[in-house]
Amino acid sequence: MNGSIAVLFFSVSVSSCGIVTEKDSGPITIGVSLPLTGPVAESSKPAYAGYRVWAQQVNKKGGLLGRQVELKVLDDGFDEQKVVSNYEKLIQEDDVDLLLGTFSSKLNLPASSVAERAKMLYIEPSGGAEEIFTRGYDYLFFAQPGTSLNVPDGFVDWLFQLPASQRPRTAAYPTQDDPNTKVALREFQRQLGELGVRNVYSKTYQPDTTDFDGIAQDITAAAPDLVVHGAVTADDGGGLIKALQKWQFNPKMMFQTNAPSLMATYPKAVGEGNADGIFTSVAWSARTNFTDNAKFVDVYTRAYGAPPNDDAANAYTAGQALATAVRNVGSLDQTKLADWLHQNAILTISGALEWDSRGVPRGNLLLAQWQDGRLEIIAPEEEKTVAKPLYSKPSWS
Repeated sequence: MNGSIAVLFFSVSVSSCGIVTEKDSGPITIGVSLPLTGPVAESSKPAYAGYRVWAQQVNKKGGLLGRQVELKVLDDGFDEQKVVSNYEKLIQEDDVDLLLGTFSSKLNLPASSVAERAKMLYIEPSGGAEEIFTRGYDYLFFAQPGTSLNVPDGFVDWLFQLPASQRPRTAAYPTQDDPNTKVALREFQRQLGELGVRNVYSKTYQPDTTDFDGIAQDITAAAPDLVVHGAVTADDGGGLIKALQKWQFNPKMMFQTNAPSLMATYPKAVGEGNADGIFTSVAWSARTNFTDNAKFVDVYTRAYGAPPNDDAANAYTAGQALATAVRNVGSLDQTKLADWLHQNAILTISGALEWDSRGVPRGNLLLAQWQDGRLEIIAPEEEKTVAKPLYSKPSWS
């Protein structure tokens, strides 16, 4: 670990710890803005559920600083101006005690600026675009093990281990116009280019795109060995796959960002059997043995009738980081909370987390692939859930 980081890992179990120096009879209010309506509503709702499960678990164990926690959640409709006004309202009018982040890089980029101006701690569950962390912010933290720049790492490392004759020679790069996916795909192109993979197609489409026929036709004409798709939701992830089926083009390999981790909606969006063979990177898995992970999966599943996905887990992890800082600092002093997180490492359902001075995590994402209707972990070795990945993607069903 970096010398400025304490060697001790702090557990984020919901049991009370730390010295309580503040007491109050009222709840600790935590302000959040989420796109509960709009084009990514279905993807953001699990994040809301993850926050709610976290708050309920904290309150069952006595809350924070002897007070219950209460979420105040506003809807931003996936609009950048609205998310700014929401966080301004939460801070200035509602006078919330703490903040938690919103969904996606697109929204966290402006929202984090509001928090920084107010000098309030801002832990974001998603939004790993590099530009978020280049502004010298002191109160910003990302609650995943890696950022957008890390998305290609596991996949490219796996390709590098293959014999040269088995690696893809050409690739296509369609992506939604989103800060997170665009950064990830630029890094894919750089890393794969260094492996000698030639870019034969690139295209950026708008978030409200529903017709992928033109993109699929162009990809079919380019006939790449590998398609790397910057997908944000199951809608655009499934939309492109269905369009590729229409044009009867089945790439040898396919990687999609984010969408394949939406386990409740993705298989239906792509069609039965069509998820198999598709790679993605995930920050979390229900099947790892990290601290409190099994309990989180059980509580969430019982509450919502389905297992949590990446977005739900990332929100829960953000809450874990917030609670751990408050308990160990023993107050709601925002500067002290940020300083504590910069100086300490914690254990979460996503594994160990520690941050550099920008709030960027020092860790790695998991490489995953759909096999036999399940999202399996391919790497790292100590977390893998299957013996080996599928090299050639099965044909569309």
